Amino acid sequence: MPLFGKKSVKDPETEFEYTEITAEEETTTEADVQAVMEKYDRESNVRIWDGVPKIVVRYMLVAFAVYSILLNFGLNWETRIERASFVGILVFLTFIVFPAQKGSRKKLNYIPWYDVILAVLGGGSYFYFVFNLDKIVANTIRLEPIDLVIGIIGVLVTLEACRRAVGIPIVIVSSLFIIYMIAFTGKPLTINIYNLFYTTEGVIGTPIRACSTFIVLFVIFGAFLERTGISQFFIELANAIAGSSSGGPAKVAVISSALCGMVSGSSVGNTVTTGSVTIPMMKKNGYRSEFAGAVEAASSTGGQIMPPIMGAAAFLMVEYTGFDYGYIAVRAILPAALYFAGIFIAVHLEAKRMGLKGLSRADLPKFLPLFLRKGYLLLPLVLLVIMMMKTTMSLAAIVATAAAIVVSMFNKETRMNLTKFFDALENGARSTLTVGIACAVAGTIACVITTTGIGAKLISAIVGLSGGHMFIAMFLTMITCIVLGMGVPTTANYVIMATTCAPILIKMGMAPLAAHMFVFYFGIVADITPPVALAAYAGSAIAKSKPMKTAITATTLAIAAFIVPYCFGMNPALLFVDCTILQAVQATITAFLGVFGVAAGLRGYIFSNMKVWQRLVIIVGGLTLVYPGTLTDVIGIILVFGVCFLSKMAGKKNAPPAEA
Repeated sequence: MPLFGKKSVKDPETEFEYTEITAEEETTTEADVQAVMEKYDRESNVRIWDGVPKIVVRYMLVAFAVYSILLNFGLNWETRIERASFVGILVFLTFIVFPAQKGSRKKLNYIPWYDVILAVLGGGSYFYFVFNLDKIVANTIRLEPIDLVIGIIGVLVTLEACRRAVGIPIVIVSSLFIIYMIAFTGKPLTINIYNLFYTTEGVIGTPIRACSTFIVLFVIFGAFLERTGISQFFIELANAIAGSSSGGPAKVAVISSALCGMVSGSSVGNTVTTGSVTIPMMKKNGYRSEFAGAVEAASSTGGQIMPPIMGAAAFLMVEYTGFDYGYIAVRAILPAALYFAGIFIAVHLEAKRMGLKGLSRADLPKFLPLFLRKGYLLLPLVLLVIMMMKTTMSLAAIVATAAAIVVSMFNKETRMNLTKFFDALENGARSTLTVGIACAVAGTIACVITTTGIGAKLISAIVGLSGGHMFIAMFLTMITCIVLGMGVPTTANYVIMATTCAPILIKMGMAPLAAHMFVFYFGIVADITPPVALAAYAGSAIAKSKPMKTAITATTLAIAAFIVPYCFGMNPALLFVDCTILQAVQATITAFLGVFGVAAGLRGYIFSNMKVWQRLVIIVGGLTLVYPGTLTDVIGIILVFGVCFLSKMAGKKNAPPAEA
């Protein structure tokens, strides 16, 4: 998307006036988008097939999608057979789809001999388990030499598949846990391999159970939903709501990315796809490159915490916490609203400081006509939520997918034919490869934690370092979550956090749901937190800005993600847990005021530029507002409103005199 000519802009921080680049100098083309996706999104770095090989690979993926549906509706096999066969196909297809290195994908219809061997060995190891299940179960930990060798091959090849499809960070974490299990527990190798490969505690453990039973169905649902044109509807809806306000394009990016990111389940993927539209719009409006890329990255990352889908993590949270889906989705609303309120406030204040205007109302869609014309696209999502309140998640996903197919028929451009139907199945299966392999490897981490006692040691270490103080324990857990979450997809990210970090906070006395939400939030913000801020780096590539500066800006924009978890960790009223209606209302109001204070302090502007001491005071006021307690609320209100008053007076004093 080209920018629209030259424009003189003054940087408010440096007072330096510069000229925007021209349409000829910068264009965000489809090729640019694909290049960025391949660099920062592992899922896009796939082999190039053409002709007959392309058809064969396409229908292998389609068959896998159909098989995944049949596992839930039709086949009634023993649990380990279902999970092992699912992972076996995952591993086999991963080596067919993903090359060992990025450069090798450029060779048309090329797959090296060693990838064929790895595909057969990896997939075959799981099917060996399937066909020899009775013998292995009868022998239990007394593995025969062939069983031991195949188990080792299965684990190692799965790790390599994960490296290709997901990235190296999660592989390193898993490898360190496995090394600890083998080298420092004193258990025989046969027992360790049996636990890792042949039981429902390891690679075919809870994460794969969740993935094979409903996550895969929601991924397929997302692929069909995209075919309805809902992403474009979200962008148009955001334009209708906020496009004409000050700095409208940035607010459009916040709203549209929150909605699209909720469905896509990928921080990086959503940053690139919606960012290819919103980032040039923001730069054209006058926002600096780093700020534009950061807004998109922070908003897209926040899409992962947006109910009702929450990047599929909400469904896993049902598994780990035992709470109903509806209970979790409702309690995730306020934290998500605070997160996006923080970003929205920041972009609004930045626009006011820079004197940026909105888009022309004449060029924007009208909300009511747009909603009446395209509002039907929301029906699959509405139906999904209603169904999940009343039936199983698997059935809800299938019914919602059928609804997406039906609503696609209402528009000739999106109308589902047989080709588009197979396209959606293929894309859904391809996306499942990344999620599934990550869940399999996350299962090895969970296995080590549950079978070696290292989880109890981690809990004891954190509790010891914190000296029994909840706030210190939360801070140490936050650092752990950010480190472990670097470069890890949403679903696997949450699995790691739920098994390693959430028990620490629960042991310290935090409410279970609050603990799981806390670790989930900080695992997700790793996507914008330096040094491995993949979503921010993807945004910088689209914005053509400095990557590290973009990541730092994104982190400050998403400051609510670093504050809100502490709020509901210490005050569950923000999750509507263990509180009265009055307490929930008070916590909500003070939390929004607190987020405003912190966001304003970081931007340095309300009605006028603030002095350094004013910025510090309003940040302190914001933090005291989000900290639970009536006294801290009163202090926070005085500080925040006091600085607002001073900023208002300064704005009037510095305002140019009215013309006679």
